[in-house]
Amino acid sequence: MNKILKVAAPILVLAAGLGSCTVLGNTKPEPEKKETTARPIALRVDEIQSETVVLSVNTQGEVRAKTEIDIISEVAGRIVSVSGEFAEGSSFQPSTTLIKIDDANYKLAVTRAEARVADAYVQLEQQLANAKLKQKQWDDSKAWIKDGKPTALALNKPQVAQAQANLRAAEADLAEANLNLSRTNIRMPFNGRVMERAVGIGQFVSTGTRLGRVFGTDVVEIRLPLTDIQLAELNIPVGFEAKGDYAPKVTFKAQLGNQEHSWEGKIVRTLASIDQQTRLAYAMAEVQKPYEYSAGNAPLPVGLFVSAEIEGIKSQSAFVMPRTALREDNKVYVIDDGKLRIRTVNVLATSKDRLLVSSGVQSGEQVVTSAVRTVVEGMDVEPINASTDIASATVDTASR
Repeated sequence: MNKILKVAAPILVLAAGLGSCTVLGNTKPEPEKKETTARPIALRVDEIQSETVVLSVNTQGEVRAKTEIDIISEVAGRIVSVSGEFAEGSSFQPSTTLIKIDDANYKLAVTRAEARVADAYVQLEQQLANAKLKQKQWDDSKAWIKDGKPTALALNKPQVAQAQANLRAAEADLAEANLNLSRTNIRMPFNGRVMERAVGIGQFVSTGTRLGRVFGTDVVEIRLPLTDIQLAELNIPVGFEAKGDYAPKVTFKAQLGNQEHSWEGKIVRTLASIDQQTRLAYAMAEVQKPYEYSAGNAPLPVGLFVSAEIEGIKSQSAFVMPRTALREDNKVYVIDDGKLRIRTVNVLATSKDRLLVSSGVQSGEQVVTSAVRTVVEGMDVEPINASTDIASATVDTASR
């Protein structure tokens, strides 16, 4: 019996303790429940502006000479001098004699031609004098010759015509001799630079010999590829030719050394056909005086690859906002009365810093420029203007 009591006593005490805890737990008051509200996400915003803009497109091309020719000898002879400016890379002016060919034979030809002109002139004067004499003789004989008409030969007219023709032929020979003499001094009719020199002093050249290659430096041109969309944005048709001031402006840029340089040009025409392989149209731009130094700017050399920004001609209204406002599928996030709204916009053009759209937003609205991880239509947002200090704001900067 004592053994049974020793075993049962602890069990009874434990059961009594559990029962007391249950009673106390049921009589304890319940804690107050606190309602939690979602905290608005702070996002950086910028105000949408309405502007009248002229659209531009970006492309690229290679600078090449508008005038590039081979120098061909038009007369034969031995080269007696070569200008120091006729060296690869050197510049020259139209008055510069690049190559001098021995002109002794050509000076003799001029002298002989001058002699033939003098002789032909004397012959013409003699025939004119004869014609005058014969006309007088005929006039004196009219008193006793009735109804008679003199023949042309009787008045010496054919002889005069022949003498005049001989004089013109002699003068033509003299002009040709002078022309050949001038061709012994080889000059170019433009400012330019030498690409290649193919002859030297003492070398005998014949008519048609290639002496070198040069290009003009007054104007260079750049062939710029354009898509049909870019042509539409610029309002330039295929087969366009610039007239007067109606020419789109182009800004060319290139990195030379550790510095970026820019040059101004204009579109002078577009090719009248589409390239069959690339399906692109091509515009031809020109830059005047590309080798002249300007304030802090380098020359624009032939062969340089440049980027080009072409300014359109037609202006139009557009909504302007930071480039960071554009999301995938041409969407932007707009704040409307503390709520985030997703808008689809019609993009006109984009640049490194700006976004231009034609519809989908209104001027004065706030557009989100922050990166957002998740977006829900109508979510609560706390807008933070660009001028506001956001150091203390909670901004979701995770990549979307």
